[in-house]
Amino acid sequence: MENDKSVAGRQEPYAQRKRVESSLARRHGAERRFRAAGMAAVLFGLGMVALLFISILGKGLPAFWQATVVTEVYFDPEVIKVDPRPEPLPGETPAQLREREMAWQTQLTMVNWNRIIENALATHLPEVEDARTRARLRQLVTSGERFALRDMVVADPGLIGQRLKLDLLADANVDVWLKGNIDRSLPDSQQQLSADVRAWADDLHERGIIQMKFSTALFGNPDSRSSLASAGLAGAFVGSVYMMAIVILLAVPVGVASAIYLEEFAPRNRFTDLIEVNINNLAAVPSIIFGLLGAAVFINWFKMPLSAPVVGGLVLSLMTLPTVIIATRSTLQAIPPSIRQAALGIGASKVQMILHHVLPLALPGILTGAIIGVAQAIGETAPLLLIGMSAFVASVPATPLDQSTALPVQIYLWQGNELRNFFEARTSAAIIVLLALMLSLNALAIWLRKRFEKRW
Repeated sequence: MENDKSVAGRQEPYAQRKRVESSLARRHGAERRFRAAGMAAVLFGLGMVALLFISILGKGLPAFWQATVVTEVYFDPEVIKVDPRPEPLPGETPAQLREREMAWQTQLTMVNWNRIIENALATHLPEVEDARTRARLRQLVTSGERFALRDMVVADPGLIGQRLKLDLLADANVDVWLKGNIDRSLPDSQQQLSADVRAWADDLHERGIIQMKFSTALFGNPDSRSSLASAGLAGAFVGSVYMMAIVILLAVPVGVASAIYLEEFAPRNRFTDLIEVNINNLAAVPSIIFGLLGAAVFINWFKMPLSAPVVGGLVLSLMTLPTVIIATRSTLQAIPPSIRQAALGIGASKVQMILHHVLPLALPGILTGAIIGVAQAIGETAPLLLIGMSAFVASVPATPLDQSTALPVQIYLWQGNELRNFFEARTSAAIIVLLALMLSLNALAIWLRKRFEKRW
């Protein structure tokens, strides 16, 4: 009996050790599985982001190069039959000179600029002699180029009678054909270009007369409906910049000041509790509600201009305010109370304590909240649609009060264009420009955050 007890006594520590080792093995195994699952989730997320960027870049980068006709243009005086440009006459008022100037420009508008383009293209296709066939040559070049030639002569009438080597944008259908974005095996009835125009485009491309050049029109031109190949992002880009400037100059200072008051000065009572609850609720309100608010208040009540960046900036500022306030308050709460107590202990006032001690330490977190708010605002589309920024605007806004559109809205409009083969790539290019603008603003904010970061 005693022998059995001694054996059992020796086996008990061994069994307990085995249970502990088994428990440790299970816990270590669970930790490894958890870490592996976390790593897999991170890799999956990064993979999806990489797939998104690869897809956008793959579709959008070709749009930065556009079919361009490189040819010599002769400003034939037999075609451009206009009077000399008006010069000031003795005793003439500026209004009279301007009236004669407008009449002269009207003469230039009536010139058959398509004939100038046809003649330039016919020099490369001498076999095209029939007048009706020559008229189809203009299908190789986008319609907006005739207005560009007119504007060149308006700026410098001395071009009449001269020859000038120019880059003329090819038509959007020609660009689609040469890039292979349409099936070449389709019958003529389903092609966007006639057979002879397609043959001319291939011939000129093989001879290097039609080249794929970097598209300055994409960045320098506003949107266009009559000349699709000339459609650009200049108006939408400037409109977005104006709106972001308003958001940065309005939402960030107001949001930071509100957060400082609520966190450092406001008394703790039911009224401030109600404000805090409403701020948290506003952060979860759908953006389209802010669009309805902007349409009702800023446009219908204050009679502000429709489809203007100033209205869009105000709407986005209202939407961004809760994010900035919440992020700033969280940063202020993270500052140790000892910082405040030390500042007050050496005789600083409450305002001095906040401005000289708390805010410098909280600035990195405040800038982080600003980054989040601006990044959210720059990609919003729904509120801008409700204040009329989906209207077609064929000009670049000179001030925030001028009519304009924005990059997200421009992407939305291009995505629904009927010439999908051309605008699908252009839509991805617009997304790349929007992401570049957003990343530039974020990079500036991150640099400022690192620049003013202080440790305690």
